[in-house]
Amino acid sequence: MAEPSTPTRTLLDQMIAEHQLSPTDAEAFQGSRSRLPAVDGATAPDIAEREVLEWLAGEYGVAFLALDSVEADREVLGLFPARILLKEELLPLRRDQGSVEIATCRLFSNRGIDTLRSLTGLRLKRVLCPREALLREMKKNLGVGADTIGALDEEKSVQVVEEVRDESNLDAGAEDEASIIRFVNQVLKDAIELRASDIHLEPFEHEFRIRYRIDGELQEIPLPAQLKQFQPAIVSRVKILSHLNIAEKRLPQDGRIRVRIENTEVDIRVSIIPMLHGEAVVMRLLRQNSTLRGLSEIGLGPRELECFRRVLDLPHGIVLVTGPTGSGKTSTLYTALNEINDEVRKIITIEDPVEYQLRGVNQIQVSEKAGLTFARGLRSILRHDPDVVLIGEIRDRETAQIAVQASLTGHLVFSTLHTNDAPGSVTRLVDMGVEPYLVASSLEAVLAQRLVRVLCPKCKEPDTSANARAFRSRMGIAPDTPLFRAVGCRNCRQTGFNGRHAIFEWMDTDETIRRLILEGASTDQIRAAARAGGMRTLAEDGWRLVAQGITTVEEVLGVTTDKESPRPAAGEAEDSSGEPGVPGDDTAPGSASRSTAVRP
Repeated sequence: MAEPSTPTRTLLDQMIAEHQLSPTDAEAFQGSRSRLPAVDGATAPDIAEREVLEWLAGEYGVAFLALDSVEADREVLGLFPARILLKEELLPLRRDQGSVEIATCRLFSNRGIDTLRSLTGLRLKRVLCPREALLREMKKNLGVGADTIGALDEEKSVQVVEEVRDESNLDAGAEDEASIIRFVNQVLKDAIELRASDIHLEPFEHEFRIRYRIDGELQEIPLPAQLKQFQPAIVSRVKILSHLNIAEKRLPQDGRIRVRIENTEVDIRVSIIPMLHGEAVVMRLLRQNSTLRGLSEIGLGPRELECFRRVLDLPHGIVLVTGPTGSGKTSTLYTALNEINDEVRKIITIEDPVEYQLRGVNQIQVSEKAGLTFARGLRSILRHDPDVVLIGEIRDRETAQIAVQASLTGHLVFSTLHTNDAPGSVTRLVDMGVEPYLVASSLEAVLAQRLVRVLCPKCKEPDTSANARAFRSRMGIAPDTPLFRAVGCRNCRQTGFNGRHAIFEWMDTDETIRRLILEGASTDQIRAAARAGGMRTLAEDGWRLVAQGITTVEEVLGVTTDKESPRPAAGEAEDSSGEPGVPGDDTAPGSASRSTAVRP
């Protein structure tokens, strides 16, 4: 028998170690492969677990299922305890001729099957499937933390007694005994692995719902049905982790958790508010060791990139980045700081919270409880002789006025502001109480941005509908440029999207804009002057991404407003629901619920 290749041998050894395969069967499988006809000049191909299991199923006369298109029967699933199913990696699928099919990746493991048979008295029939698919379907059908909740349901009582710590290690915590501690850790770990930005724990009369915000969209996660009865204990555990008062259930509370999973550190901002049926919890996940990309890699167009690099060389002035919460403003500013961070500049930041840690940059964390506000910290910063100052957010009149004064006294000031577009930041500063002449003399540029979801590369499809052709013609896109639509697959959790990309709107404060500011012009007048000066609106930048096949029209429409023209003309690109600008006969998954208003 030929000596097996190293990759093949490694996989077989691993499957033997996990009791998926016996050594005898491994040798037999290897022998069957060696008898295949050889191809001249070709090496033996690597094998996958599925190939081995399909061979094993054929040898022992057992059915094999990939589980891609098989839905487990919920009624059958409810006959078996979730804790045993998860422990033994077994998934009941359906009834078949008096027996219940049980999916497994370990054909010769009898302990779990025997336990289920003795508990239920049912006839069980094994069905072989790949382990990765099995674990995926178990999580989908049984829910996050089903084994933990199952054990708690048997205990009927829960007491959280873990000592409060400044940092939690989720990998270590997951090894604890089944308890509320482990369940909360499982939820946090699951959310981090799925790239969620927020976790929502929502109490209702008869259920306790958990949702993750992934790529800007809330997605409900499967949970055990009996979770509702453990709602108070789960909220108490979150309070303990975030150093809050577990006895206070009538007032809102805010806290913070710092966790570590593998090599990822995550800072979690916790907000708890009493609702009608209990306390609701929202946790915002901020990854501390995220890698910053270069300025040319964040998706800016050629004009916007050139303008941004120009203002980075200015000796003084204010540069604002605007947009709603979660639109990536701070990441853009840190990317800019990273470009100019060298040994000849002193850079100081004041933030709430500090989202990235940059080597060589002096960073200050706002602490309202200690009295360290943006305004107070900013006054002290200016005594430290900085060249560049980053203010996490201009929230009030005092902070805005200090920022303006700092720019007029020779400092380059970066900050964020909550406005819908770049021209709106001018009137926002004036509304805060900053004199128009100070705004005109200090404001150098404004960058507005939004995030749109990126089409999943594995399932996106070209859109050849009449609506797509009409949109292509209306926006001046070349006829041979393909437009794509979202479909949905396992890789993107059936959403059709995977990840997000920024769209930008850059407004330079030129002489015309300064004159309009001094005259007290409206936002619409400033926007018209900026567009005449070369500004490309958020919508126009979004159409650029649509033409590149990165996102869809409905995604751009979902984060921009009617003022950010040009947009598809009424009647030229309408779907059956009458919504303008949606190419294709079918609405993309999740897009029907997206409005044209910016999420606050």
